[in-house]
Amino acid sequence: MADAIETSGANGANGASGATEADQALKAKHRKMWALGDYPAVAGDLIPGLGAVLVRACGVKADDRVLDVAAGTGNAAIPAALAGADAVACDLTPELLDAGRRSAGQQDVGLVWQEADAEALPFEDGEFDTVMSCVGVMFAPHHEAAADELVRVCRPGGTIGLLNWTPEGFIGQMFAVMRPYAPAPPPGTQPPPLWGNEEHVRTLLGDRVADVEASRATVEVDRFKRPEAFRDYFKTAYGPTIAIYRSIADSPDRVAELDRSLVELARQHGCGSGRSTMEWEYLLLTCRRSA
Repeated sequence: MADAIETSGANGANGASGATEADQALKAKHRKMWALGDYPAVAGDLIPGLGAVLVRACGVKADDRVLDVAAGTGNAAIPAALAGADAVACDLTPELLDAGRRSAGQQDVGLVWQEADAEALPFEDGEFDTVMSCVGVMFAPHHEAAADELVRVCRPGGTIGLLNWTPEGFIGQMFAVMRPYAPAPPPGTQPPPLWGNEEHVRTLLGDRVADVEASRATVEVDRFKRPEAFRDYFKTAYGPTIAIYRSIADSPDRVAELDRSLVELARQHGCGSGRSTMEWEYLLLTCRRSA
């Protein structure tokens, strides 16, 4: 397939154009947040192999029609395309899609890049053989709406595959540490790490899926020799962390508290005192859409 980029945005098959003004404002805020810093570097530096893990778990093969939801820079979509799939990478943030498109071009692999809201995907019912997301859809604020869309666009008998950070793992704990410093979330939204809880995901998908397989695993991250190096990297490169620090910039005491808390978290998870390798836990879940 020729490399392409679409810009139909959130006004797609599921009627996102009817979203409330509050929801549109929330999505605009999310879009802006993920454009902060350098998420393409975060994905490439820290978790370059996670997408391929998900692609293998989903059993993606040549000529499958595959959708990567909240794809970011295509951490899973590009491996799917390399496996011969007819792949589409969609994300709310066009800057991430642009970076993914450049990366795909460097690897001489073609796929479609499409701006889209995970809670209102611009695709037809049952359009894809495999619908997957690698630490992406977990950041959609309304979990049930996002889960409904994952199921809707997957064909009966097709595969849904999810890889998400667990609440108990390092990234889940990082969000717990940052939460007291963040503005209060809008009513009806849920925290991202819940997608790393198997019971929560099973409840979201319900009896619309079968043959659920779930397991926990870890990815080793050995980039940071000191806890402070982890903190400073995330303060400058990771959108959610940048956004929270900006929200408390006028309170030096709170900034210092969050600085200390992130350093201590990294230390607790094996960074420092001569150690540089941390293990970040994720939940890998695959299932089949029921007929």
